[in-house]
Amino acid sequence: MTTTLEHPALPEPAILPDFTKPLPSREGDRIIQFREALREAMSEEMRKDSRIFLMGEEVAQYNGAYKISQGMLDEFGPLRIIDSPISENGFAGLAVGAAMYGLRPIIEFMSWSFSLVAADQILNNVPKMLYMSGGQWGCPVVFRGNDGAGGQLGSTHSWCVEGLYANVPGVKIVIPSNPYDAKGLLKTAIADPDPVFFLESERMLGDKAHVPPEEYYIPFGQAALLREGKDCTIVSFGRPVNFCLEADEALRAEGIECDVLDMRTIRPLDIDSIIASVKKTGRIVVVDQCWPFASVASEVVTQVIERAFDWLDHQPLRVNTEDVPTPYSKVLEAEYLPNPRKIAAAVRKTLAS
Repeated sequence: MTTTLEHPALPEPAILPDFTKPLPSREGDRIIQFREALREAMSEEMRKDSRIFLMGEEVAQYNGAYKISQGMLDEFGPLRIIDSPISENGFAGLAVGAAMYGLRPIIEFMSWSFSLVAADQILNNVPKMLYMSGGQWGCPVVFRGNDGAGGQLGSTHSWCVEGLYANVPGVKIVIPSNPYDAKGLLKTAIADPDPVFFLESERMLGDKAHVPPEEYYIPFGQAALLREGKDCTIVSFGRPVNFCLEADEALRAEGIECDVLDMRTIRPLDIDSIIASVKKTGRIVVVDQCWPFASVASEVVTQVIERAFDWLDHQPLRVNTEDVPTPYSKVLEAEYLPNPRKIAAAVRKTLAS
């Protein structure tokens, strides 16, 4: 259950980009890192609203395990940038109580793999609070942190939790693929009245892109069309979007042109944009860093079949992480994940018959 109340009024952005497409580069635009975009989003919202605070392991004195919160302790002080014990279940529960009391917590999990020890809080309490209280208490918490394989971290530290958590009604799940989206989506997440799971990738935190200095927000449930083509639709989210763009480059050299859609959020899911693209191309490949069984890709394919079966010229195909525990070996990890070679091969297969 999500709120039916009006979304709280957001400050009027200084610029209004076309949210269905990435903002084009402009001369003089700043180039900043993904981690800096996240920091700016949190800091801008915290300057406006004294109820917002950040809590997590090493977010304060150490400036963040990945330096996302660097300098925030100096600006906002120890009452709003709070180092927690190594107890995800404890500080996730604190966030639930704080949100019910009227505060707006941002909780950083050093890794979403560690969120599993807080499952009772984030899956049994957070999403159900509004429903269980008959609308009396919401739970406007943003849980954010690193998701997926981080590079030789092994099986227990490399979870892609979106496939598991997307099954739970009552939460919104956001997975940006670039610094521009990361900032705009995180600002929207912090202002949202519902709980938001914001999933980042450790492997992308140093990625750089233009992020305008003007304030902006990106609405949930609006996919971005990154490339246009007539032959096949490629759909993805998060880090694999970059693999899709690499695959698209290789395919265009062969004369194959694809629509490449970045879903941005998987709850809510912009299925309408996906369907519109499929009706144009007749083919779809869904790329997902979750394991294949009951994955986000499985849901997208199901909805495409339900709503656009008559427009399909080939069965939908999925490119997922291999259905095995995450290997430690760097070489095996790269092969285990979706990659441009696998994506391009799937697109070629849809065109072969």
